[in-house]
Amino acid sequence: MKLTETELEGVLIIEPSVYEDARGFFLETYHQNRYRELGIQSDFVQDNMSFSKKRTLRGLHFQHPQDQAKLVQVAKGTVFDVVVDIRRGSPFFGKWTGAYLSDENYRQVFIPEGFAHGFCVISEYAVFTYKCSDFYARECEGGILWSDPDLNIKWPVENALVSEKDMKLPRLKDLATDRLPAYR
Repeated sequence: MKLTETELEGVLIIEPSVYEDARGFFLETYHQNRYRELGIQSDFVQDNMSFSKKRTLRGLHFQHPQDQAKLVQVAKGTVFDVVVDIRRGSPFFGKWTGAYLSDENYRQVFIPEGFAHGFCVISEYAVFTYKCSDFYARECEGGILWSDPDLNIKWPVENALVSEKDMKLPRLKDLATDRLPAYR
């Protein structure tokens, strides 16, 4: 397993060991003890999966005060995955990092609590999976406009397919501070 730290503290890119032969491949998508050795202490309680068509852009989503850490991966297709630091007082507040995840590179991204997350689909479609460290809570859900000019995210897709709900999300600077997690 290969671990790459990103410029955002705690956000990790993980490349699991993949065992391939003439029959196909095998990999562990999660092993609690091995991930704890990497410094990921989150206990995951909910798994989610989404199917999205080419040019779909989902995000930027977060949950607060019932914050969630996430471990994300693509089961089929290719996405550009984005993580934004939204922790009040963080030296990286408003900074983002992105990585291509696909069924060919097997990469995962670990997103600690206190970050917003989104992705766009590059392939014809994508099956996206993610583990969450806390349960979904509608009253805690939040989001940031995917095209927030202050974030200046370089999305590699034109004419993105974005939900009506995501199109109405506020810019980061317009969120009330109590809607944002604190940097610890």
